[in-house]
Amino acid sequence: MQFRRRREGKTNYRRRLALLKSRKIRIVVRKSLKNIGVQFIKYSPKGDEILASAISSQLQEYGWDGSCSNAPSAYLTGFLAGKKAKEIGIEEGVLDIGLYPSTKGGNVFAALKGILDAGIEVSHGKEILPSKKRLMGEHISDRTPEMVKKVINEIGG
Repeated sequence: MQFRRRREGKTNYRRRLALLKSRKIRIVVRKSLKNIGVQFIKYSPKGDEILASAISSQLQEYGWDGSCSNAPSAYLTGFLAGKKAKEIGIEEGVLDIGLYPSTKGGNVFAALKGILDAGIEVSHGKEILPSKKRLMGEHISDRTPEMVKKVINEIGG
């Protein structure tokens, strides 16, 4: 019989084992219908330890009043989590997107771009990242780029 989380389709244990063998901190990006979450997780035999995290609903504290589930909010959430991780001394990690399909320019990779811009080293291919116009929200409205810049300044970028 398979593990319960494998039966439920929640965990790919082969991929998880490969990530754990790297002995790097996992950068876990998860999305729901309303929010995007980024966590920096260190493996421990007693249970994974969350070192730093951010969720897109926290962006409202920095002046974000747009949707918390689009590409600019994913970018800003990654940037916020990256800044928190940088403050506690994390320099590098490995991206864990779970069971999400690897879609070029998707919100998961918008969060990765925010983490990279915060100064965290993560191995990746340049072609997978979204365009600058998409990250700034030019496809959403005319005022979104100014709002993104304002939030970046509030976070400390």
